[in-house]
Amino acid sequence: MDFGKMNDYDLVLACVEGDKDAFGELLGRYKNLVYSVVLRMVSDREEANDLAQEVFIKLYRNLEKYQPEYRFSTWTIRVATNHVIDYRRKKRQDTVSFEDAGDVADYADTPEAAYIAKEQSRMLRDLIDGLPDMYKVPIVLYHQQGLSYQEISEITDEPLSKVKNRIFRGRKMLKESLIGMRRGESYGM
Repeated sequence: MDFGKMNDYDLVLACVEGDKDAFGELLGRYKNLVYSVVLRMVSDREEANDLAQEVFIKLYRNLEKYQPEYRFSTWTIRVATNHVIDYRRKKRQDTVSFEDAGDVADYADTPEAAYIAKEQSRMLRDLIDGLPDMYKVPIVLYHQQGLSYQEISEITDEPLSKVKNRIFRGRKMLKESLIGMRRGESYGM
């Protein structure tokens, strides 16, 4: 059977019927997406790798719950996001690290500009880490993963209006913290 030509839902059906090779195809299609989402939420590559593997085990065990009216990628991101949130609750952490946005120094003209840009990037990551999950998750999914409001709504199982509101409020909290930093105030939330 040529799994490469099958759509996601047909692969899910094959998996549910016991075809492990079909799940291998799904794994190949979505491993980078899952790893990317998890890594942006935990910022530790080893931890992200472990969590991504756990996500795929969870996906495999729950394939019969997949609803074909949603894209498989959306369902996968939802499972991954919820798994990381549950993991963090179990660890009783207050924040989630945010992956480095990239090496800013490559784009800077001088060493001083590179340092300033890198520090600003670090401060922004710290501020995002300080956001409560209800604001951080939609902001990460929207700005880092490039998902639409509708996709985030489906992933988080929240109404579209609530997703838009949380992204707006999260941005407002970040802006207020940045203004406070410029004034020399503490930027804790």
